Amino acid sequence: MAVVSVNWRAVTSWVGIARFFAVLLSCLSFSLVASTGYFGGPYGTWCMFSWCFCFAVTLLILLLELLELSSKLPVSWDDLTAAFAMLAALLVFTSSVVFPSAFISSPCSGARCARQAAATAMSCLCFLAYALEVGLTRARPGDISSFLSTVPGLLKVFEAYVACLIFSLLDSYSSYAGLQWCVAVYSICFIITFLIILLTIGRCLSYMPCPLEKVLVAYNALAMLMYLTAVIVWPLYSFNGRSRPNPCSTNCWWNKSLGVTFLTIFNFLAYLVDLVYSTRMVFIRAPS
Repeated sequence: MAVVSVNWRAVTSWVGIARFFAVLLSCLSFSLVASTGYFGGPYGTWCMFSWCFCFAVTLLILLLELLELSSKLPVSWDDLTAAFAMLAALLVFTSSVVFPSAFISSPCSGARCARQAAATAMSCLCFLAYALEVGLTRARPGDISSFLSTVPGLLKVFEAYVACLIFSLLDSYSSYAGLQWCVAVYSICFIITFLIILLTIGRCLSYMPCPLEKVLVAYNALAMLMYLTAVIVWPLYSFNGRSRPNPCSTNCWWNKSLGVTFLTIFNFLAYLVDLVYSTRMVFIRAPS
């Protein structure tokens, strides 16, 4: 007869406590918003999805670790949880910014606005809980047993997430070859980065017939150069001397193009930092 053992450290360790608060705060966030009945449109749907998704997956992680079932899964559990914690922190942070911007108007009065403000506060605290988990599980210098918990691994999750945000803001890019090149840059780098994350979680990178660390350094250098061209080309062709229309709503092409411009700069800086850290890990060995 199979006996299920319980690992109480899954909920009593600092990481477990951070996950417990993330579950509680994400639940409070979407519950408060749901009680208002006012979360329609793409931005409200995105925020509700983020809170519900993070709540469900974090609760599942807690249960699997509590019942000691995580070791039976054919994946790198440390890489999976590190990548998810980073992704959840990014998702909740985005929701904490988007939701009040889209749904809370000034002056704020009434019961509905109070619940929306409380949901925003819970979301901000939830982001801090996930950020704490990322800090607690991040690999220490010299420890590369779990790649996605290292700085380059966490940056991979950030780079893929920012690329998804860029895709969500793309509107019209077929009028100029320069804009098509930028979209190709975003797509190629996203696909390769996402594959690296999946192969790491699936423990498949060790089967590659080439020195993986040096390949990653070369890829980071190439991605950084490609994004550098996008940093220059995208605003040059996207704005093309056109001024901001008045009025310019949330879905205005000018606002979307400006958002893509800043996100492109963020990802360029992320790949630059990724390249620096990866190079140090591969070519600069710490003295023994």
